[in-house]
Amino acid sequence: VQLVESGGGSVQAGSSLRLSCAASGHDFDQLSMAWYRQRPVKERDFVAGINWSGGDAVYEKAVQGRSTISRDNSRNIVYLQIDSLKPEDTAVYFCAATRTASDSIAVLVSQVNYWGLGTLVTVSS
Repeated sequence: VQLVESGGGSVQAGSSLRLSCAASGHDFDQLSMAWYRQRPVKERDFVAGINWSGGDAVYEKAVQGRSTISRDNSRNIVYLQIDSLKPEDTAVYFCAATRTASDSIAVLVSQVNYWGLGTLVTVSS
């Protein structure tokens, strides 16, 4: 599985961005998908995750209520919309795919099977 992120950029605080992740492969609809981010000199942190069917999602507390993760299994794409961006959202955002035995959401970095190369989001105040 190869993952390619897009949609990052430099924006003003309060703006919105929608990140996209295009996945190759034939079993996208059996992958738990997630977004992680890595701020400068910080570890890679979970942001949001979604199950196979797209019917369930979880969010990290700092983005809950202002972000939405979604997926289109017909196009092998997962999205992350973040609204009301803050300077502390500045990070490289990574798309991740995890093979799960059931229609669940993988959260831990250690569980991830595939990573994208990341897309940079810079939010200025």
